[in-house]
Amino acid sequence: MADKPSKPQKVKARLPRGLADRGPAEIAATRHMVEAIRVVFERYGFEPVETPAIEYTDALGKFLPDQDRPNEGVFSFQDDDEQWLSLRYDLTAPLARYVAENFQNLALPYRSYRFGWVFRNEKPGPGRFRQFMQFDADTVGAASMAADAEMCMLAADTMEALGIPRGSYVVKVNNRKVLDSAMDQVHITPEKRLTTMRAIDKLDRLGIEGVKMLLGKGRKDESGDFTKGAELSDSQIAGIVAAITGTPGQTGDARGPGELELSEIATLMRSAGYDDRVRIDKTVVRGLEYYTGPVYEVELTFEIKDEKGRPVRFGSVGGGGRYDGLVSRFRGEPVPATGFSIGVSRLQAALTHLGKISGKPAPGPVVVTVFDRNRVADYQRMVSALRTANIRAELYLGNPKNNLGTQLKYADRRGAPCAIIQGGDEKARGEVQIKDLILGATLTDTKDREDYLKKQAKAQFAAKEDALIEAVRKLLARHKLI
Repeated sequence: MADKPSKPQKVKARLPRGLADRGPAEIAATRHMVEAIRVVFERYGFEPVETPAIEYTDALGKFLPDQDRPNEGVFSFQDDDEQWLSLRYDLTAPLARYVAENFQNLALPYRSYRFGWVFRNEKPGPGRFRQFMQFDADTVGAASMAADAEMCMLAADTMEALGIPRGSYVVKVNNRKVLDSAMDQVHITPEKRLTTMRAIDKLDRLGIEGVKMLLGKGRKDESGDFTKGAELSDSQIAGIVAAITGTPGQTGDARGPGELELSEIATLMRSAGYDDRVRIDKTVVRGLEYYTGPVYEVELTFEIKDEKGRPVRFGSVGGGGRYDGLVSRFRGEPVPATGFSIGVSRLQAALTHLGKISGKPAPGPVVVTVFDRNRVADYQRMVSALRTANIRAELYLGNPKNNLGTQLKYADRRGAPCAIIQGGDEKARGEVQIKDLILGATLTDTKDREDYLKKQAKAQFAAKEDALIEAVRKLLARHKLI
């Protein structure tokens, strides 16, 4: 007896950890946000540029936090010419490559903005994704602290353009040189400095006690994973804690370059009227290794409730800083640069909570049903007329044998504001039936019979076929959809 042929193995549909699918509502909200950010950035004189998602690995460099092995933090693969390529982990490193490659053709200072997806090969967790969107602005070729001050102003203006009121956010500024001075004073060796900075960068998430653990032997997280610490001495830990919790000038040399740069930025903020939105804060570090001077973060200060009713903050939704050495890697000469990056995905969650952007999907298209499958050409003509009038519309393309009830259920699931119906009788009279699906959805909640009958009469009505566009526009206007 011959063996029965084995059934083909089904592929399991599953999403990799740390990644997320996005639906129409979220995409529409992102589009709204990106447009609002773009308007502000262009008002500041920045111009758009795009770089590819894939770069040579050595061009990106190794600047990511939590980097314990050579390819940690970066998705990499080897091309057929044995060159290593990587997905970009931010938008700044690719910009540095672009500027270096096109240096002779750019007007300096070069001011640009860009947005797109970036990728991190890191352990995913709540609110931590391997793919997320950033929107950046950078000034390359300006060593003045005015360029850094402008980035802080840009951050503040962008928050308000997105609807976050003054007082619900703060732009915090520090300087890597101040921290370098503090590390010098407590004699932290060069090989421990990066681990020290990355520990401090987790202050907002772990608190001061968690940072102390990472400055010492290390810390075990809730999942049981252990992160090795910087292994500083108790006196070194005490010195660093004093530096990040003190007030400006309290630690280190108040006349040092870092403190002087912070003082200059503070003066510029006052003169421009931003001193109520931008403040000096010694706890700001930023995790990326390439920062060399001022660093800044935008933090949302309002609280929300988590699923257990506990107060939580969204925290940082953007940041940046000066990276004078990044372009210099390619050029072999000093090229000052500074930039600011918005975490679009995190900020979008905050704006949705504030009600500044809708979490609901946009209304679907008008659906033209197929009452008679032998007259598809007639129905397609109606769809074309609606589209020509700039009204979203689609022809029902499901099984033509499906009855009208099935087609109307489809239109409901699509979020269609109305459906167009034309049978033989309507065709003979030169009419169409228009079913108001938004009004129809409220009928089940209507208790008063007289009110119910009035709504029912309005929920489906006849219109002349040559007046279809006008009738649909009136319906959309009644529901404030145009």
